[in-house]
Amino acid sequence: MTTSQATTALPTSSKVLCAVYGVISTAALIATWSQNAAYFDNPGRFLLNFLNDSKVTAASRSLTVDITLFFLSASILMVVEARKHGVKFVWAYILGGYAIAISVTFPLFLIAREIRVGRTETTRLGAVDTVLLAVFAVVAGGLTIWVDMG
Repeated sequence: MTTSQATTALPTSSKVLCAVYGVISTAALIATWSQNAAYFDNPGRFLLNFLNDSKVTAASRSLTVDITLFFLSASILMVVEARKHGVKFVWAYILGGYAIAISVTFPLFLIAREIRVGRTETTRLGAVDTVLLAVFAVVAGGLTIWVDMG
């Protein structure tokens, strides 16, 4: 079976889920790199300046530690799931998380995983889960825009 055949054989729920992950990844790329651009004036010190700024306030330290430990947990999950479902290039997603943003590459990994498992399993969410995830998405989107606008 070719990749295009696997994609067309995906259930509609898997296609919708992949589209949602794609939107999240795209929004994350725009939101993170619109802020990272502030560090482009000194490319040789980009990473050092960025990391120093991540320690400026208690809030930035909390978010940095939160994201770092989430990244560790996500990396473990990604490797385990990649080996379990035959998702290729798992370490590219992890390294991309460091170089780009884990909020960009984790949803891309989830798309690759969904394509692998979606052929045999249909994703079904109840009404409560769907509504609560929609509310969470609106809140997360609003917070992202609010923070990104400065």
